[in-house]
Amino acid sequence: MFDSSLCDRPIPEHPFFIDWLRFEWLNKPLLIVLILLAFLGLGWVIYNTRWRRWFKSPKVIALLFVGTATLPLLVVFLAVKGLVVFLPPDPGTQTEAIVILGRGPLLERQRLDLAAELWQAKRAPLIFASGRGDADRMVEQLEKTGIPQRSLDGETCSLTTWENAIFTSAILQARGIRRILLITDSPHMLRSLLVYRANGFTVIPRTSGIPSFFYGKRGKAFLYLKEYPGLISYALRGLFDPQRSPQPDSPDLANLLRDAQQYGQLGIGTGER
Repeated sequence: MFDSSLCDRPIPEHPFFIDWLRFEWLNKPLLIVLILLAFLGLGWVIYNTRWRRWFKSPKVIALLFVGTATLPLLVVFLAVKGLVVFLPPDPGTQTEAIVILGRGPLLERQRLDLAAELWQAKRAPLIFASGRGDADRMVEQLEKTGIPQRSLDGETCSLTTWENAIFTSAILQARGIRRILLITDSPHMLRSLLVYRANGFTVIPRTSGIPSFFYGKRGKAFLYLKEYPGLISYALRGLFDPQRSPQPDSPDLANLLRDAQQYGQLGIGTGER
């Protein structure tokens, strides 16, 4: 079993993480200032160069206005596509476990429904929930749907996506389980897929929905855009490189977590919702 002290660690702070309040603030005054500065700079360029006559054309002005108005939508569209275009399709084959990553109660219902649907379709005999503060609740909710307790398991120690992967591998790979269906929301899936592969799993991704009632368009854009610093952080720290899976009762697991906290390797993950 895991050393219980591993589950009592404080949630680490992440210098690259932008929470929702900061995102909302950035959406307003800073964005307005940047747009104004861009227009002032463009005006200066137009006034002081040989392009001044060309920019007096109503067609050019209309084109610039449309381009400026649609740029944020284009950025969000490309950000969304960049996180899902490389995800492999689900071939429909059987696996050894369905792994659900906790991301807080607001994103929970969709992934639980998907896990129950996959289990009932006999895609895997076991559902494994991962995440401190989430796993116990998810297992309890799945049991209420009629899934027997013997088909449910989980771990309640992980605080980040990277920890989701190493705790899951320490438990499941000790049982010979390496082929999994991985469930999380679409913004979070690419990073999760890469880090689970690095920890020795063959992964079939299944993305769960994001409830519009809670997030709306701007909230969904935030979830996608905040993943890019996480991907860069994980890549720079080598967390997508092949890892050696620690045993559940090995001191290697405690040492791994301690070293990661010491050098700031936890990155952006499950603990930052």
